[in-house]
Amino acid sequence: MKEVWLNLAAWEKKLVTESLESGVDAIITVEEFVPKIRELGRITVIAPNKGDRAVPADVEIITIKDKEDEKRAAQSLKTKSVVVRTTDWDIIPVENLIPQGGERLYTFVRDVEDAKVAAGILEKGVAGVVIETSDPAVISKVVRYVKSLDSEAYSMTVLEITGIRNIGIGDRVCVDTCNNLNLGEGLLVGNSSQGMFLVHAENIENPYVAPRPFRINAGAVHSYVRVPGGKTRYLGELKTGDAVLIVTKDGGTYTSYVGRSKIEKRPMLVVYAADSDGTEHSVILQNAETIRLTTPDGAALSVASLKQSDRVLGYREKAGRHFGMAVDETIKEQ
Repeated sequence: MKEVWLNLAAWEKKLVTESLESGVDAIITVEEFVPKIRELGRITVIAPNKGDRAVPADVEIITIKDKEDEKRAAQSLKTKSVVVRTTDWDIIPVENLIPQGGERLYTFVRDVEDAKVAAGILEKGVAGVVIETSDPAVISKVVRYVKSLDSEAYSMTVLEITGIRNIGIGDRVCVDTCNNLNLGEGLLVGNSSQGMFLVHAENIENPYVAPRPFRINAGAVHSYVRVPGGKTRYLGELKTGDAVLIVTKDGGTYTSYVGRSKIEKRPMLVVYAADSDGTEHSVILQNAETIRLTTPDGAALSVASLKQSDRVLGYREKAGRHFGMAVDETIKEQ
């Protein structure tokens, strides 16, 4: 995941507050500004004070004027993160350095256009950008752009319901996130990572309980759930602060975080559905009117009214999973 840092050369409180609110990952500054930043919020600060355990000692800033400076940067990249400044904002030295340690290479940017160039160099781009600006609006724009590069997109598939069966009591997981979800949004959940269902958020008005738009009553503890980075986890292992991947009806995604995970014994049911190839997939959900899947048009469909031939959104992949990572081997889950 690419990072965004701020270079704070002169004290500007508004730049620090905007950095905190926008989600900047770190601030490069001088030692005298560190206490002021700490008063405003928690954020990684990169400064000369090596006595501060929160300050990384393995960051170097190098201005590249010639080939010798470039060689020095390449050597430093072997052991530390390097922020490079090029004369006339020349990208050639950055192109040369990316193959030698791009995962630790940062470069200064002035605006979103600079960030686009830095992120696209050699298609891979730098590990992150360091903003130099006096305009707080530039900070939020650069953060939004850079962080959007890491968003994942899924090609959603339509699943046709083939059966619903009650199975008795089980442990189900309610995931309360740190975001209010919109209509057509939820978590991808399934008994197998190769076929998952878009379980809708509890943001629908009903006569039984008030909407809780931050909540997804996601399914049984053993179920797979999609998390950022193309990975899966078990629902039952999610805890406060863990990242989960919110998926929209169109396959767009964004990261949210678990505020609370509630595991309770509830009556459960199995939903079976087939994809266009006839392959059957399943998910185990709580048997209650407020638990819903998502239809192709983004509407929420309660499991209490679900019937054969209904169509819902899901996602399928061919690879199996080992410790949450996709693997190219024969794995059959049923």
